[in-house]
Amino acid sequence: MRIEQLKPSERVRGRWLAVLEDGSILRVGEGEVIDFALCVGKELDDEQAQQLLAAARSTRLKEKTLELLSRKPQSRKELERKLAQWEAGEKQTASICDRMEELGFLNDAAYAAQVVRHYSAKGCGEHKLRDELYRRGVPRHLWEDALAQADDPAAAIDAFIAKKLAGKEPDNKELKKVSDALGRRGFGWEAIRDGLSRYGADMDL
Repeated sequence: MRIEQLKPSERVRGRWLAVLEDGSILRVGEGEVIDFALCVGKELDDEQAQQLLAAARSTRLKEKTLELLSRKPQSRKELERKLAQWEAGEKQTASICDRMEELGFLNDAAYAAQVVRHYSAKGCGEHKLRDELYRRGVPRHLWEDALAQADDPAAAIDAFIAKKLAGKEPDNKELKKVSDALGRRGFGWEAIRDGLSRYGADMDL
């Protein structure tokens, strides 16, 4: 295959378009242009063409990964799932994830702490926090350090109860609604019971 044209992309910075004699277009990065010494008139045999395609695909995957991580932090497990959706092979996935960790764009410990702080600030309890860490594929050995950064659950429970009851003297039905709502937010029964006691309400079991 002969390269008939080689020009920079007008839409994507750092991308080059190699127009082949059959009219097809290879989208490559600056690295591939240099590594493969691409130029107008260069002939590519089948092996070189396949190597170039593989290198260009790897570059695009890395670019998409960086774009993703700059918009939305991920755990390594989440990124592995996304790369699988993008049809990256296992070795390629591992290589990209390792590189993102080396560059500091992928950090499970920092991500776990961020998840805990986010949901804790929204008034969620430990059960919910653990569910989120599990759902996002954060390794279990990182959970406890992350959970230690959660807000005081008593403060979140007290604020929720005060908002829902607004100074009323609730009956058992109202107390059950509040305790059920707190349970859905991830708080355990003992913490909920203590919160009701601080409010001055006792719920009959």
